[in-house]
Amino acid sequence: MHDAPGERDPRRGRARGPDRSSRGRWWPPSGHRPFGPPRRRGRGPWWAGEDAEGEEPRGAGRVLWRSSAAVAVIQLVGTRFAAHDQPERTDLGPLGYALLLAGPALLLVRHRHPRLAVFGTAAVTLVYLGAGYPNGPVFVSVVVASVAAVAAGRRIAAWSALGLLWAGRVLIGHWLYRWLPPSGDGPASWGQELAVAAWVTAIVAASELVRVRREQWARERAERAAAVRRRADEERLRIARELHDVLAHSISVINVQAGVGLALLDQDPEQARTALTTIKAASKEALGEVRQVLDTLRAPGAAPRSPAPGLARLGELTEQAASAGLTVEVAEEGRRVPLPPGTDLAAFRIVQEALTNTVRHSGSRTARVRLRWAPDALELRVDDDGPATSAETAGTGPADRPSGGGNGLVGMGERAAALGGTVEAGPRPDGGFRVRARIPLGRPAGTVADGPEEEAP
Repeated sequence: MHDAPGERDPRRGRARGPDRSSRGRWWPPSGHRPFGPPRRRGRGPWWAGEDAEGEEPRGAGRVLWRSSAAVAVIQLVGTRFAAHDQPERTDLGPLGYALLLAGPALLLVRHRHPRLAVFGTAAVTLVYLGAGYPNGPVFVSVVVASVAAVAAGRRIAAWSALGLLWAGRVLIGHWLYRWLPPSGDGPASWGQELAVAAWVTAIVAASELVRVRREQWARERAERAAAVRRRADEERLRIARELHDVLAHSISVINVQAGVGLALLDQDPEQARTALTTIKAASKEALGEVRQVLDTLRAPGAAPRSPAPGLARLGELTEQAASAGLTVEVAEEGRRVPLPPGTDLAAFRIVQEALTNTVRHSGSRTARVRLRWAPDALELRVDDDGPATSAETAGTGPADRPSGGGNGLVGMGERAAALGGTVEAGPRPDGGFRVRARIPLGRPAGTVADGPEEEAP
């Protein structure tokens, strides 16, 4: 009888593995390598220059092999052609060909071990020069390794390797040539050394340019990723704000009317019926608005089936508040002007949330809404006579904290701030509570600033 998966085996003192399949095979977990050592994951991307072994991106191995093979072909073929014009140099033998292939072989590890690659190729090239073999494209391996090392952040290693290679070449060409092959070789010209120094400087400059470009690309990628996350966060906040504003008012009306219906169910059935009718109407409207929000999310960019709420529906809002037992007095000053959809929606939601807070958290049964149309801004003010409590100031009461969360006033401020306006809310000196908002009217309808809000139902 087999033990259950994960059950401890008393004979071995450790938990047993998963069940075997019907074929009697044990399938290793995902990522397990049954042949060879387990793959080690690096601390960063392959171009970051981590010396510890790391997992390279998909396809990087093929690029390494192809580029190293191309360098090997260039060095072998180029050196063979260059050797025809240098009969005085040592003939290429097995050691010479081995040195020409050793540099490209070291390039295979230039991403995981950039220091090893740059110092190794420099040492191989120095040995090749000391052996007196023909001059040719043997420096290609050093150039590629240096560029990879600098791009990986190992600048000191690359500069040190190139400096040691140049110093070794000077030492061989001006002092050690007497004891090194080929026999009868004379000292090198200093003009040639200056040319080599200029090439080394050009290699370092090209490597630094590659490093700067890679850092710039990485920074741009990070900025694009941050912008995508920021847009996603803004969209998530917008959706949360819409759902809060849609549901908070309707659920507050339903809550109040449910309490009235329960209290009057036995004493005044007709009044309880009226409360239930109000609950049905409020819930139907809430479901419709929630469905409209969800339809907008499922089909981004599609036009909503019904117009977005605005100040034109202020009468419906006051009727809903009246069904919850709150009398709303509306007054306007100035000449009403058409508002962009985003501004109209924000003004409606601010008034709606202020009235919802009055219904939920204030002892007053009367609220006053005042709209003042200025030439450059719309000023909204919602007052109630209290009593004002700290729960009302926070936008939620202790009993309602799990469901409300205190996001009502925060949502008001976010809506106004998105349009360049402000919201002030707090107790009045003479008692009660006041919400005051100012929304600029400088953005005409259809501007880019109103784009995100136009999608809102």
